[in-house]
Amino acid sequence: MPKQKHFRLPVVSAGAEYLVMGYLMRRNILTYQAPPRNEGYDLICIHPDPRHLPQKDESAQVRVQVKSRYATDCGRGFPVKEASLDAFDFLVVAFLNIGKFFNKNDGSSGMREPEFYTLPTEFVREHHDTSSSWQKVRLGSVQDEIEQFKNEAGFDLIAEELGIPKPRKVR
Repeated sequence: MPKQKHFRLPVVSAGAEYLVMGYLMRRNILTYQAPPRNEGYDLICIHPDPRHLPQKDESAQVRVQVKSRYATDCGRGFPVKEASLDAFDFLVVAFLNIGKFFNKNDGSSGMREPEFYTLPTEFVREHHDTSSSWQKVRLGSVQDEIEQFKNEAGFDLIAEELGIPKPRKVR
């Protein structure tokens, strides 16, 4: 029996970074993509006001690693090498949920809205599993614990780190 090849969707995977960029920019976080194959992080975030001086509890820039899973029925885990844990400030895992692909599913069903979890480095380090050569963070068993990092609440963590208030119109 021939070995089954991995199913890869490079366009969908690249789209995850752009989705995360879009959501961060929607939150008024100026976001730039790092060069391809950059070690440790994919996005750089800064304050949109060029005259903003970070306070002592704020950062001038935030480095973001983006990991994605396209399958709605994925195991909620993603690989992260131990050597890269000190190269980013936040890791955003994007569950793209484009369909179910495991068992006998072909991806034609199970599509849902994407979910984003903005995990601080400390959380990633605490849940990092080095017991196999595929060093992973597994989120399936900590769903209640990660709700605080989901979607807008997670993007707010990056905004707070940079000292960016929520956009408000003064009337």
